[in-house]
Amino acid sequence: MKILSTYYSDIGISKKVNQDSLLIKEADTPLGKVLFAVLCDGMGGLKKGEVASASAIEGCSEWFSETFPHLLNHFSVQSTVESMKELFEVINVRIYSYGSRNEIELGTTLTAFLMVGTEVFIIGHIGDSRVYRIKHRVSQLTEDHTFVEREVKNGRLTRQEAENDHRRNILLQCLGAGGKINPQFLSGKPERNCTYMLCSDGFRHEISENEIHGALYPGKLKDEETIRKKAVELVELNKQRMEKDNISTIIICIK
Repeated sequence: MKILSTYYSDIGISKKVNQDSLLIKEADTPLGKVLFAVLCDGMGGLKKGEVASASAIEGCSEWFSETFPHLLNHFSVQSTVESMKELFEVINVRIYSYGSRNEIELGTTLTAFLMVGTEVFIIGHIGDSRVYRIKHRVSQLTEDHTFVEREVKNGRLTRQEAENDHRRNILLQCLGAGGKINPQFLSGKPERNCTYMLCSDGFRHEISENEIHGALYPGKLKDEETIRKKAVELVELNKQRMEKDNISTIIICIK
């Protein structure tokens, strides 16, 4: 199994600060190659969103370097998920405490993709950044923790109405805003000839799933240079269509 990965982040056409933060780490282990990708989108409506997202990335980097190696000694999905839950809690408290000390509000989404060898991937997620699987079609793996997603689930909005609703950016959960968090965790087996994509919400508002599939279908992605070129093309397409948010993606292709 060959793993190709890249990332791309753009400030966009109107923001003064890029509040998105990204991380990709790889390591060779007794269980095979491990890849850890994280994307965080700081809250644009809150102050210091870039501080919140950078703090979350720092916490994830520390976890991968200091805690995760111990989990590999007796690896299981359950123990890793429990450790990731603790990580989310620590980051949540850290960001909230910083905001309280400085009398500011700040928060961030956090979407993490951990692949261990050829046998398992684990996703940890809170907010409205997303993970997609791209193969014969595009599948959204994560659930948006947003007001409009709740309204869709309760039958008060259609999916099409939610996509165009002015409240689509209202989050019900993020890290750092205070209160209890309930992140989503899921796991599965990595698929060959498959692309996994993490993205901030700014990446997906102005382009279609058909356009994502056309660019990132795994059969077309021969090397990391090609993947990065396709990522840049999709980001630029968003900007041409006047997406005003920061635009970020991490793309992982398994051959």
